[in-house]
Amino acid sequence: MSDISLIKDKAKKMWSTFSAFETVTALAAPELIKFSGVHSGDRLLDVGCGTGVVALTAAHTGAKVSGSDLTPELITRAKENAQISDLDIDFQVADVEDLPYKDNEFDFVLSQFGHMFAPRPEVATSEMLRVLKPGGVIAFSTWPPELLTGRLFVLTGKYGPPAPKNVSPPVMWGEVEIIKKRLSESVRDITFHRAEYGNPTLSPSHMRVALEAYIGPIGATVKLLQPKPKKLAEFRNAMEDLLSEYFQNNTVIQSYLMTRAIKK
Repeated sequence: MSDISLIKDKAKKMWSTFSAFETVTALAAPELIKFSGVHSGDRLLDVGCGTGVVALTAAHTGAKVSGSDLTPELITRAKENAQISDLDIDFQVADVEDLPYKDNEFDFVLSQFGHMFAPRPEVATSEMLRVLKPGGVIAFSTWPPELLTGRLFVLTGKYGPPAPKNVSPPVMWGEVEIIKKRLSESVRDITFHRAEYGNPTLSPSHMRVALEAYIGPIGATVKLLQPKPKKLAEFRNAMEDLLSEYFQNNTVIQSYLMTRAIKK
């Protein structure tokens, strides 16, 4: 198995517990739908769809929606969510670096905190644009490195397993200039917008416990540090200190970047 295949296999397992956060990420989904400009009847693909929060939100507008994600457990949950909502959505287990769709198939290709975890951004970008019609819209939400989630990535990287070599960090998708460089040759009219939502929690400690339980990279770091109690305590204290900076009115404020562009 190649290094890239190993990275992807690990990612499948790492993100399999993410479903618990779907009601939180659902708060950001309507913002991406509005920002992208989706209308009834549009053909839309939700890449790295997780449990389908963007796909379901788009389907409620009347769009014809498909969704794909690398993690089977999340696709199973996405299908359950569609059934509960009585929405007809085509969900498939699929890799953003090898999408199972035709060229120029969709009017919109969206991703909310999903495609940014692909190990090869140039391949993921190429695939997302391949399945998008000329004149269609690509839009996505990502975590800038200087904000809470980006800083959590950096903190986890400091204490956690070493990052794979030659793999671009996900937070690079939160850098405006890097996004422009990755998209500019294939798109026009790139626009950006900052937004935020509040993650309800009773304290920074409560939020830290939830992150350890359901966010794969953080859980993996805690497991790695179990034989080193002092280092584990240090990591947990650093997490709580960081979360405290964004805690107000029983929420942790999470800000993010949205990007929208039109395929040439």
